[in-house]
Amino acid sequence: MSVDLTLKIGGEAGQGMQTIGYVLSKTFARGGFHLFANQDYMSRIRGGHNFFQIRVKGEPVYALSEEVDILIALDKATVEIHRPELKEKGVIIFDGEHVDISPQPPHLLSVPLERLAREEGGNKLFSNSVAVGAALGVLDYRFDILAQVLREAFGKRGEEIVQNNVKAARAGYDFIQENYKDSQLSPLQSGKSDKKMLISGNEALSLGAMAAGCKFMAAYPMTPSTGIITYLAGKAREFGLVAEQAEDEIAAINMAIGASFAGVRAMVATSGGGFSLMVEALGLVGMTETPLVIIEAQRPGPSTGLPTRTAQADLEFVLHASQGEFPRAIFAPATAEDAFWSVVKAFNLAEKYQVPVIIMSDQHLADSYSTCHKFDLRKVKIERGIISDAELAKIKDYKRHRFTPSGISPRALPSQKGRIVITDSDEHDEEGHLTEDLEIANKMAQKRLKKMEGLASEIEPPQVYPNEDAQIILIGWGSTYGALREAVDILIDQGVDVSLMHFQEIWPFPTQFVTSVLSKVKQSFCVENNATGQLAHIIRAETGKQVTGKILKFDGRPFSSQYIITELKKKKG
Repeated sequence: MSVDLTLKIGGEAGQGMQTIGYVLSKTFARGGFHLFANQDYMSRIRGGHNFFQIRVKGEPVYALSEEVDILIALDKATVEIHRPELKEKGVIIFDGEHVDISPQPPHLLSVPLERLAREEGGNKLFSNSVAVGAALGVLDYRFDILAQVLREAFGKRGEEIVQNNVKAARAGYDFIQENYKDSQLSPLQSGKSDKKMLISGNEALSLGAMAAGCKFMAAYPMTPSTGIITYLAGKAREFGLVAEQAEDEIAAINMAIGASFAGVRAMVATSGGGFSLMVEALGLVGMTETPLVIIEAQRPGPSTGLPTRTAQADLEFVLHASQGEFPRAIFAPATAEDAFWSVVKAFNLAEKYQVPVIIMSDQHLADSYSTCHKFDLRKVKIERGIISDAELAKIKDYKRHRFTPSGISPRALPSQKGRIVITDSDEHDEEGHLTEDLEIANKMAQKRLKKMEGLASEIEPPQVYPNEDAQIILIGWGSTYGALREAVDILIDQGVDVSLMHFQEIWPFPTQFVTSVLSKVKQSFCVENNATGQLAHIIRAETGKQVTGKILKFDGRPFSSQYIITELKKKKG
């Protein structure tokens, strides 16, 4: 029997949904399953309603489901809000001694979470471990796997804490087995673990930067990008990198520009509001032709907006940000694995073409966890694009901004012997000195833009699944991939002739490829987490083709395959 199981843990901020969710996720992954997990949380330290959702499958999964098998309710509000999502045979686990829910039909499993925590662990803080054990008891899942995960999760806090968590989890597991045997779901039999990683989008972006040789990262904390600097700061001493929390985003990007100019691979990470502050310095990157990688993790705006929710509303802003015209590349990874490799490629292109490369993430990708196989670091290739001392010695009159057929000037570093490296934020001549010569200014602008031709040749076209010959095509970018891919699979099973065209590298725009694909279909629908259909606008501008319709969602939450299918059926006629 195929496995497709969804668990949701809900409660107030501060009740430990993330701990329960992460321990459950690790336990399922350790048992050989694939999973996708996402957090939905309010911008507050205490109170409100938050939840952590986990989808477990026997094959790779990249999207959430709207239907829930097990709901762990840490408060009454969770039951009231999420009960309609419960499957026919789904169950709700709650503490009936502290949460009054009546009447109590069979699918409500009252477990004394706090009492068992005090009895077995000596403190109500172990209630979360009781809840984890109860959830696995419903599935008759191997307890020894959970015990091992708890030992790893709490090992640094001492043996007593480890044992108390294990005992509390065992109490919850046994309580379900002894009192609700008839309410158990189909047993979830673990398989042989193939040592998959459980990784978030932010962790994958961070690991990609480390693998690419990033040695300087600056940021001002801003959700949902903060996890990147905290992860890198935790690895800084071990891997010889600097993770600098700047006083603001303006300082952060200028620090990174300075580090890159001096010769180290550097990047910044922020969200839309922080990127707004970085825009002037982005122009400095363009003018001085200094390589830089920027991670822009989107959330709903404008202004502060919904700080802890997801969106895809910054695409056109990022594409046109800063005054003047200069080349840039824009990536939008679809999965955590894509995120890792996109950073590696971003650094190589940034240095080869001496341009900014912007990676567009969002809260859904940044904070979601998924399983994937370990990254093959043998495939990581680092291309610095810096001329060697031997090559530099052969150049009699080195000019940092020399005119070349490709637009790429020879890049030396200020530390290299015998040469002075000059640049300027004003328009400059080939040597890098300020100039007001309009003929030189014109040639310099053309030189910089000439790099777009080479940069365009490096861009991968959008992925088309399963083929280009369908009558209907869904179009998406970035983190919408999982929901779209699943929607297409379901629709094909229903007899709909449909395909997916999904962008992970957006700019320079692959005009010829997209034009060819759209010329073959009868209907096309752009699916985006924004209110205006920004990718649809770009497609129209670059190809002259207008999509048939748009499926847009801008409430701060990600797409599900069910939502996409429902909206498509309304629109396609």
